[in-house]
Amino acid sequence: MRVALLLAAVACGDAVDRAPRRIIIPQGASFRAAAESISAAGVVSFPAGFRLYARFVARSDRGIKAGTYMLAPGASWNEILDDLVKGKGLVHTVTVPEGLPLREALPLMARELRVNADSLAAAVADSSFRRRLDVPTPTIEGYLFPATYTYPDGTGAFDIVADMVRTFEKAWTPALDSAADAMHWSRHDVVTLASIIEKEAVKDEERAIISAVYHNRLRKGMPLQADPTVQYALGRKPGRVLFRDLRVRSPYNTYRVKGLPPGPIAAPGAKSLEAAVHPAKVPFLYFVAHPDGHHEFRTTYAEHAKAVTAMHALRDARDRDRKAARDSAAAPAAKP
Repeated sequence: MRVALLLAAVACGDAVDRAPRRIIIPQGASFRAAAESISAAGVVSFPAGFRLYARFVARSDRGIKAGTYMLAPGASWNEILDDLVKGKGLVHTVTVPEGLPLREALPLMARELRVNADSLAAAVADSSFRRRLDVPTPTIEGYLFPATYTYPDGTGAFDIVADMVRTFEKAWTPALDSAADAMHWSRHDVVTLASIIEKEAVKDEERAIISAVYHNRLRKGMPLQADPTVQYALGRKPGRVLFRDLRVRSPYNTYRVKGLPPGPIAAPGAKSLEAAVHPAKVPFLYFVAHPDGHHEFRTTYAEHAKAVTAMHALRDARDRDRKAARDSAAAPAAKP
């Protein structure tokens, strides 16, 4: 009885810093392991006492729910146990990477955040968000800012999308606004070009140069001829664009339609937004990807055609080397 009273006294809370801590309880973890994780995060400072309290006083050391929790140091042991047993402190986390279109982002969010996919699709098409962002497209493609998000279990689709939109609005700085105004571009124009840059760029140092190519083309009245817009029109993941693909009838096919497409084709990150309004001062009008990911930039079509031929030769040589390596690895060992 004396031990129980002592544990009950300690259970009132034993920390001053109450900033929530992220704690992962793996599936099948014992209560001992859970208590050690909670202690390591600084939520309780006496894990052995916490275990004894759970077993002998609260009788709640069975049936804790696995998952990721946000638990506040200084909470009473009863509160912590209640969270673990009922799953009240459960949270879900998703990382939305740069360059992800909605058709890939929404299934990822639905899976990781345990939210209905149809509800998310309805939220990104909600007219209130489209009016708020002043976008003319049917969805807010491009405006769910790429970042890592954490939400309590049960958070609704509308609230999740609203939070991601707020994150975009914070990323859209006054400096970006001023740069867009100086170019006489709308924010939607900038986000649209930034999304193409995001899909094209592999190396950060090339973003401003890729931006310059597109700005130069727009000034000359040339079509953008951006492969990622064709892939978007086809609903396809990145890959080699074939000549037959260029015939697709879509306002997003920038081989057939001059100017920017109607809207973003993916979610651009901060670096691509910056590149869209600050293109490099270069004369290039063409670029082609090198097998290692960087791009070769050229000013004239004749130079570009030579670069394309050289890059194709490099890719073919790489593919032959990879095939030879696979064949060699698969061949049976020679008998002595």
